[in-house]
Amino acid sequence: MPTHFLIAATLGLLLAADGAYAQQKYPTKPIRMIVPFVPGGQTDVVARALSQRLAEAFGQAVVVDNRPGAGGTIGAELAVRAPADGYTLLMVSTSYAGNAALYKLPYDPLDAVAPIVLIGEIANMVTVNPHGPLKSVKELIAHARANPGKINFASGGIGSGNHLATEQFMQMTGTRMTHVPYKGSTAGIGDLISGQIQLIFSGLTGMIPHHKGNRVRGIAVTGAKRSTAVPDLPTVGETVAGYESVSWSALLAPKGVAKGIIEKWNS
Repeated sequence: MPTHFLIAATLGLLLAADGAYAQQKYPTKPIRMIVPFVPGGQTDVVARALSQRLAEAFGQAVVVDNRPGAGGTIGAELAVRAPADGYTLLMVSTSYAGNAALYKLPYDPLDAVAPIVLIGEIANMVTVNPHGPLKSVKELIAHARANPGKINFASGGIGSGNHLATEQFMQMTGTRMTHVPYKGSTAGIGDLISGQIQLIFSGLTGMIPHHKGNRVRGIAVTGAKRSTAVPDLPTVGETVAGYESVSWSALLAPKGVAKGIIEKWNS
């Protein structure tokens, strides 16, 4: 065999061995988990809860890096263009699936990533101004029908999970309300409290503290069943037959991350 083939083969074996060794030792430095939304929202709360436990499991810090904007596409692009070494990951939510239909994306939402794990699903809480007259889904529907376009509802951006949940609600109830997109669903809480907007469908994780602190008024949850965390709140489906909407969270890595690292994260 010619010498240059032997050298190339030897280098290939060494690189493979070095890669396998790196996977076994992974992680050896802090890991960045990009959350493409503002702090305090559902995806951010989930990411921060996970990062603490993962840091304990890995023996390295897992740092949440909030990069909001454009329905999560800014943070997603930053993540998919990062080195595929397992030290930059991306926490996504329902909007990740919808963005392909809404934006001309600078990345392929399927081929540019390596899926790690579906974290879970969670319902939204239907919340209104705590000092306003609305106290039930039935009252919300009646008010919206009597005042088409006059109810302003917040969302985490066009195509976000809570935006789609509200659009679904309007379709099923024959109502029309005005969409006010923010860089994150919880960014509108201050405006809800002050009365500048009148409604938010937002993740239970982020809204329960505000509901229990009487800063907002929760009137329903969007899941198929009542939530054990707020059992006093009915489901929207108890008033609007067949209505159900949940958001999901998942963890992705840039395409090309070693299989061993993916498996370690998944486990």
